[in-house]
Amino acid sequence: MITEACCKERINQETDKILRVVEVASGRAPADLVLKNGEYVNVFTGEILKGDIAVAEGVIAGIGEYKGKEEIDVSGKIVLPGFIDAHIHLESAIVPPSEFARAVVPHGTTTVVTDPHEISNVMGTDGIRYMLAATEGIPVDVEFMLPSCVPATPMDESGAVLDYEAIDKLYKEPRVLGLAEMMNFPGVVGGDRNTLIKLAAASVHGSRIDGHAPGITGYDLNAYVAAGVRSDHECADAEDAIAKVRRGQFIMIREGTAARNLEALLPLLKAGYSDRCMFCCDDKHPSDLLEIGHIDHLVRKSIQNGVDPIIAVRAASLNAASYFGLKDRGAIAPGCLADMVVVDNFEELNILQVFKKGKVSFAKGQVADFELPVIDGALLEHARNTFDVARLEPSDLLKDQPLGIIGMIPGEIITENSGFGDHIDISEDILKIAVIERHKGTGHIGVGYIKGYGLKSGAVATSISHDSHNLIVVGTNEEDMAFAVNKVVENRGGIVVADNRRVTGELVLPIAGIMSEDSLEEVNDALEKAKEAAFGQGVSKGIDPFMTLSFMALPVIPTLRVTTRGVIDVLSQKYI
Repeated sequence: MITEACCKERINQETDKILRVVEVASGRAPADLVLKNGEYVNVFTGEILKGDIAVAEGVIAGIGEYKGKEEIDVSGKIVLPGFIDAHIHLESAIVPPSEFARAVVPHGTTTVVTDPHEISNVMGTDGIRYMLAATEGIPVDVEFMLPSCVPATPMDESGAVLDYEAIDKLYKEPRVLGLAEMMNFPGVVGGDRNTLIKLAAASVHGSRIDGHAPGITGYDLNAYVAAGVRSDHECADAEDAIAKVRRGQFIMIREGTAARNLEALLPLLKAGYSDRCMFCCDDKHPSDLLEIGHIDHLVRKSIQNGVDPIIAVRAASLNAASYFGLKDRGAIAPGCLADMVVVDNFEELNILQVFKKGKVSFAKGQVADFELPVIDGALLEHARNTFDVARLEPSDLLKDQPLGIIGMIPGEIITENSGFGDHIDISEDILKIAVIERHKGTGHIGVGYIKGYGLKSGAVATSISHDSHNLIVVGTNEEDMAFAVNKVVENRGGIVVADNRRVTGELVLPIAGIMSEDSLEEVNDALEKAKEAAFGQGVSKGIDPFMTLSFMALPVIPTLRVTTRGVIDVLSQKYI
């Protein structure tokens, strides 16, 4: 609770800050920093203008002719607003948020909006609090949307069930902006009261509500938007996206590791639609962050495909800021945070310098040092101990009746029903797959078969299995499957590739079983070596051995999936 005396003190401090900014803006006092002689993108008017950019108290005080205590010549360069990722799950980078920040700052990212539903499925509201603490003070502002679907479906078993009351108190957190992707669009359209009450609570708090509704059309789309859902990041084609824009939704154009929709949605980045578009990555794995980039990749790729550079920059900055009500950023203009990116040109878009609130966060190929966040001991202890599961025996994976075969489709995460099987048949690429409940010691183990994974020997196991993150394993024999699962548990989470009951590749992920405590480079090195081991044991080269496996447990993607209770037909929501 803020006392009257505390409120007055904060008002006085803010007044002093505004006074200092006004003094600089009016030319009566030198700026803390001035970027001299450069061009900058005006996202409001669509112009490229010239002028000194003066910074005071972490905000842009003015543009014109200024002197500063520090002056940096940016002649021949272009200054852009800091980039904003409108929707990402930080956990997908499988590194601490501080390492994520270290990776994306050189790509011009200054703000991200995260949905921590991965860790929330493991730790409940403690997961949200953990991420709030782990992102405090890092050189990228991390804003939050509260998870709306934990678990993704009642057919799954997560470490927590978050109803609206569980998350309601978190709306008061200063960095919480609203309710994250409402994946349960059938519940919204069908008028399920428990689903609608989450939307109502967000509305009462005056918060944004993000969507997740691939392919929804007609009356169902009308109902979904009328319920208060204002955005969507699941559009795979322009027709779907335009239909949503016509009904008032904003479109988050996604280019991540698992799903890449930018090329299909390029028609939106033109007059008439572009003001309703912003960029996001959704999921970004370490190799992509190291080799491809972040939001800068979307800007660069858009421009290379003929998009007006200013429209691309606007989608990477102002549009997201406006949508989320972040009135203090997204533009090079007086009163905005001095979050700025200096590039050489629009063709290559090489990022030379990045400023966060007027301080250099990246220059000369180096990220500036910053203090690591301090995480409460109890939260850290919870995050490091998220397994309650008995040792798996090979006999636990034996079933005496035919089981459903999940048929993988090359290049897709959707699957098909490939009938039933009663044994592993490597010659036909029919392997055993299982999901083991790991949160609450229920002993539930769902077993089935999978076709198309390609493994010829051994097993692959991981504690990353969307969205509930139980243990998932695929193998050519029960002995290696049990060995790999037990090794993952021994490591307190991660990925294990095994053959003949020995580890051939592994990545340790002790934070909630889904994130490492190591550097991005170390994690990527271990991950790539584990991939090599999996490919060496026969996994099909056209798939990601671990990402693909993780989605086989998500019972909201057609057609067949496997959960802790067995193989499920997603369309009928019945076990087979």
